Amino acid sequence: MTTGQGPTTTFEPVQLRTFLAVAQTHSFTQAAARLGVRQSTVSQHVRKLEDAVGRQLVHRDTHSVTLTPDGEAMIGFARSILASHEQAAAYFTGARPVGRLRIGMSDDLALTRLPAILRDFRGENPRVDLELTVDQSGTLHRRLENDRLDIFIGKRPPRSGEGKLVRRERLVWVGNSSTRLDLSQPVPLAVYPSPSISGAAMHEALDRVGIGYRSACVCRGVNGLIAAVASGIGVSCLASSLVPVQLVALGPQHKLPELGQIDLVLLTNPRTRDRPASRALAAAVLSSGPSSLAPSA
Repeated sequence: MTTGQGPTTTFEPVQLRTFLAVAQTHSFTQAAARLGVRQSTVSQHVRKLEDAVGRQLVHRDTHSVTLTPDGEAMIGFARSILASHEQAAAYFTGARPVGRLRIGMSDDLALTRLPAILRDFRGENPRVDLELTVDQSGTLHRRLENDRLDIFIGKRPPRSGEGKLVRRERLVWVGNSSTRLDLSQPVPLAVYPSPSISGAAMHEALDRVGIGYRSACVCRGVNGLIAAVASGIGVSCLASSLVPVQLVALGPQHKLPELGQIDLVLLTNPRTRDRPASRALAAAVLSSGPSSLAPSA
């Protein structure tokens, strides 16, 4: 029988961050892209963490990555350890977030958990003043490029590769429970003003199959778009998880073309991304993973 205290397990922060990226994306490839490292590095970090705990944390096969029960348990431990690590580092380096942080948020993300994350961030960083701009993603992209934002959270065009991927969604057509379409006539669309990523997706899909369309209602925000579609003025599209109760996802019976996917991302201003406040908010959103942009309860 062995007596005495066993060896102390040391958890390396870099390995924990890599593990969380894998847990959130369910992909070694996407985790590597999010972290800006090679896929082999991600595999190495996860393997070393598994060696440290003496348990298998992920199941790997050629098609998917899933967590073991020990892997699910490690998520909470990893977040707690990293939060304590960041707090200690900030305390002893004196790099406490302070100043003004200019945030751009796509207006349909107001329907997600993101506002709660901003509330918690403000509570943990009381010396940071927030300047929040809620608008269309295309407009916010331009504001970021023109140094009028520090962080943008919203949509990006598919395959553009910009920013850190937070959540990938399928786009769906939306209407109301009475929506009927005569495809021999131009499809009435409820759209955001140009530039609109969702509007471009609808136009491209309809052009691809030769279905005509018209802008039946131009909406300045997500509430206007919901009202227009709910009242039957036109149909539109939304990320599949963000369809509100007033609307319904249109099915195959409507014979509309597939819209593809949309990426919900976090982009930072290269001029200000290394400021403590920018780094802290980016870490808060990314550490929450896809759930940060999930619908609010």
